[in-house]
Amino acid sequence: MTMATAGKGRVSQVIGTVVDVEFPSGVLPGLFNALEISGKDGVRIVAEVQQHLGNNWVRCLSMHSTDGLRRGAEVIDTGRPISVPVGPKTLGRLFNVLGEAIDRRGDVGNETTHSIHRKPPSFEEQETQVQVLE
Repeated sequence: MTMATAGKGRVSQVIGTVVDVEFPSGVLPGLFNALEISGKDGVRIVAEVQQHLGNNWVRCLSMHSTDGLRRGAEVIDTGRPISVPVGPKTLGRLFNVLGEAIDRRGDVGNETTHSIHRKPPSFEEQETQVQVLE
């Protein structure tokens, strides 16, 4: 997910999987933006902005365990939402919420990705025939 960043902040509070982050004035990330947090031993923790709390704080939901995460840890706003791969190469595969393959069958490759908060397809785009699910 690393790309040009929109801003850097610091962890203010950790309550279970909920992480509050303070950003400098004027660089508050948008709702549903993915944030990368430098965790214990260099582990990358991804969190998603859920709420603006005021005073340049955002409330986030971590997609990983927050064990060992401490106040003051550096947070980077990726400037975009969490995206997962889509397309024919993903059929029959298992992924976690971050779009990483967890079925030990290797990387999916450079597939097209879409946000996990993408709008649903219109009724015209949906399949209307009954099919057998194999």
